Amino acid sequence: MKHVTLRQLKVFEAVARHLSFSRAAEELHLTQPAVSMQVKQLEEQAGLPLTEMVGKKVYLTGAGEEVARHARRIAQQLREAGEAIDAIKGVRGGRLSIGVISTAKYFAPRLLAEFLRRKPGIELNLRVNNRETVVRQLADNEIDLAIMGQPPQEFTTVSEAFADHPLVIVAAPDHPLAKAKHITPAELNEQAFLIREPGSGTRATMERFFADTGITPRHVLEMVGNETIKQAVMAGLGLAFISAHTVSLECEVGRLVKLPVTGTPVTRRWFVVHRADKELLPVAETFRAFLLAEAPGLMK
Repeated sequence: MKHVTLRQLKVFEAVARHLSFSRAAEELHLTQPAVSMQVKQLEEQAGLPLTEMVGKKVYLTGAGEEVARHARRIAQQLREAGEAIDAIKGVRGGRLSIGVISTAKYFAPRLLAEFLRRKPGIELNLRVNNRETVVRQLADNEIDLAIMGQPPQEFTTVSEAFADHPLVIVAAPDHPLAKAKHITPAELNEQAFLIREPGSGTRATMERFFADTGITPRHVLEMVGNETIKQAVMAGLGLAFISAHTVSLECEVGRLVKLPVTGTPVTRRWFVVHRADKELLPVAETFRAFLLAEAPGLMK
């Protein structure tokens, strides 16, 4: 692929992201035939088809997935180069791309709002996903920094703790255990638990806590997302092991109750993470320093 152009990669990256030629054309202000031509030329360079149509839907082939991954990295590197030049010129602002695991969405916007108030002119791209997706975004250099509770082990990162992350067990107010003053882990055996999907950091912490304390739920019901789990607990479907950040409002207004289980809250830490081989641009470095210095006070 010696003669691939940046334009071809940019067009293909948009097609891969949207899985749509028409939406890519709209984003890039091109005609759909122009987008199709750029992708076709790229396929000729690769010697393999990069997309395939099934019905009216666009799918990436294996080769397409690989080219898209490299195209995203190249786009990110070009952006970083431009911002580095702007920094040298003394241009204010910049673009900051942050990946946040879904549990952190309950406090991250507040931190970002305060940061933007202090540093106006910064363009922010916030992505909220489960842990597996955020780790992939870090690995592919799609984001500058990540906020998560469990730094990845798959590759080398710089991970710095900036705040406590308490996890608790909650119940509906009318649950038989809701009025208890003290609950041993053994008393939770035979209870029904609502748990997060595989890949969730909360689920991994819960599984370690259950293994350490010998808790064996009578029944588990897997659900995607904290909001669904909170609603299910309030409806009386069971208990949940969940981040205290996600249920603070519900507990304040009496919709949920934190159970006084021995060994809880399980306190973990929130980390700001970036790839060890990534040189942070000034805006990302400034946000990292802001989190380390200011987040504990702002999250109280």
